[in-house]
Amino acid sequence: MKRYALTLDLKNNPKLIAEYEDHHQRVWPEIEQSILDSGIIRMEIFRWGSRMFMMIEANDDFSLEEKAKADQENPKVQDWEALMWKYQEALPGAKPGEKWMPMNCIFSVEK
Repeated sequence: MKRYALTLDLKNNPKLIAEYEDHHQRVWPEIEQSILDSGIIRMEIFRWGSRMFMMIEANDDFSLEEKAKADQENPKVQDWEALMWKYQEALPGAKPGEKWMPMNCIFSVEK
């Protein structure tokens, strides 16, 4: 199994943050299906203030690059992404158009 940690900011506006969370309580079925079809087994998004953290667990065949390519070719995913960009804000240092940025694991412990 593969795991990915990604981060992104929301616009620091309580009304927009509430709307963003509301959208994620009723994600379009086509979006959920595109996530599962890509090989993602579990996806969670956490929020603190305007900072978000996404954890992805995926099968061994999953590729972030292939998921991005499939998303580019899916009109419904593109509609969702355009809607979400109303609420999201690129991280400092992100290139134009970059959203969720991968994080590097700097510590891990397990029994």
